[in-house]
Amino acid sequence: MWRMVAVAAMLVVVLVGCGESDSAKTPTADAYATYPPMDIPGGNPWVVIDTNLGRMKFSLLPDEAEMAVNSFLFLADEGYFDGQVFHRVIPGFMAQTGDPTGTGTGGPGYKFAIEPPQRPYVRGSLAMANSGIPDSNGSQFFIVLDDLTALGKLDADYTIFGEVAVLDNGEQHRPTLTTIEKFNAVFVTAGPGGEVSVPVEPITIREVTTGTTLKCTGDGSFSGGRHCVIPARGLV
Repeated sequence: MWRMVAVAAMLVVVLVGCGESDSAKTPTADAYATYPPMDIPGGNPWVVIDTNLGRMKFSLLPDEAEMAVNSFLFLADEGYFDGQVFHRVIPGFMAQTGDPTGTGTGGPGYKFAIEPPQRPYVRGSLAMANSGIPDSNGSQFFIVLDDLTALGKLDADYTIFGEVAVLDNGEQHRPTLTTIEKFNAVFVTAGPGGEVSVPVEPITIREVTTGTTLKCTGDGSFSGGRHCVIPARGLV
C-alpha cells in the first residue's frame, strides 16, 4: 500500500508543454520501463494542476529533489496525469494522486530514490508518495493540506519537490490556496481497507501544464545587452 508520499531583472515565462488530450495517447500504469533521461529546464520550473475543484500553481524544487522534479516533468509532458483522480484525500492532512489505476497501487513502471526533504511539510507542499522502502518513489504524489511538520503529523520520509508558487510581491498564489481549502472541505467515505479517505464526489485532474520562468538580465542596450538562459527542453 502506497504511503504518503544587483542588475534589474526581467521575467520571461515560457510554456514547456501540456498533457495530450487524445485519450488514445494517455499513458497507463507501467507504461515506462526505465526512469527518464535527466532533462530539467533552466530557469525556475513550475507546474499548473487543473482540477474540477480549481487550478493550482506550484514552483518546483530541482535543487532539492532533482530526480523527483525530472520524473514529474517527464510524466506531465507525456499527459500521464491528465484524467487521473485523487484516490486518497484526508482533509487537514493530504490529497494523493498520480496513480492511473485509481487504486493506490499503480505507477509508471519505474521507481527511483527517495530524496530526503530539505524543508518542512507545509500547506501546499508537493511530496512524493512511497511504499515505505528505499527507492520506491514512482508517479504517485500528494498535496499537503496543512502545516504537518509543525503539527507533528508527518515524519520526514517523503521527498518534497514543489511548493505553492510565490508572486513577485512575496505572497503565495491566492487561487492555489483557495483550491487547497476546497480539498479540506470535501466529503470522504471509507475505502476497501477501512480508511476514510475516498472522496464521495470524484476529484479529477483535467490537465497538467508545465513551464519555466526565465530570468533575463541587462537593459537591452548595446553596452548592457540582455542575456537570457534558454532551457534545453525543446524550447525555442
